[in-house]
Amino acid sequence: MQIKNTSIADLLIVQPKVFEDERGHFFESYNKTNFDQIGINANFVQDNQSLSQAGVLRGLHFQNPPFAQGKLVRVIKGSVLDVAVDIRKNSPTYGNHFDIVLSEKNKTMLWIPEGFAHGFLTLEDDTIFSYKCTNYYNKASEDCILWDDKKIGINWKITSPVLSEKDLQGKYFKDFKSSF
Repeated sequence: MQIKNTSIADLLIVQPKVFEDERGHFFESYNKTNFDQIGINANFVQDNQSLSQAGVLRGLHFQNPPFAQGKLVRVIKGSVLDVAVDIRKNSPTYGNHFDIVLSEKNKTMLWIPEGFAHGFLTLEDDTIFSYKCTNYYNKASEDCILWDDKKIGINWKITSPVLSEKDLQGKYFKDFKSSF
């Protein structure tokens, strides 16, 4: 497994060691001992999976403390543009974002610790997105920042994504008060 730092502290790219041959491939998507050794000492309690068609945008979501979640995200089938926004108010990169393409082909994962808003845009039909969470979902603590907020400035490379009602009603970053 290879770990790469991003432009935002604590947000990590995880590249598993993939074994391929004429039959296909094999890799460990998670091994607690290996993750502990690289400093991701997460206690995962919930796994989630979504299926989306091309052009679906989900996010920018997070849960407020004490139900904040760290997430290890990856794509099982298809591809996404994955985005994390630093919402840790004392961070030097507060309000900055990082984006990366995750796909079934590159098998790349992203570790998103607590204190980040997260979203993704599906780039292919029938994309299956998977994430391990360090806390249980709690509806009362969920929140959302607008996906197209100009202050954050994410280039989603799409002008009219398919959005849920919840995502249409996200907060502007200037109106957002971080609990992190």
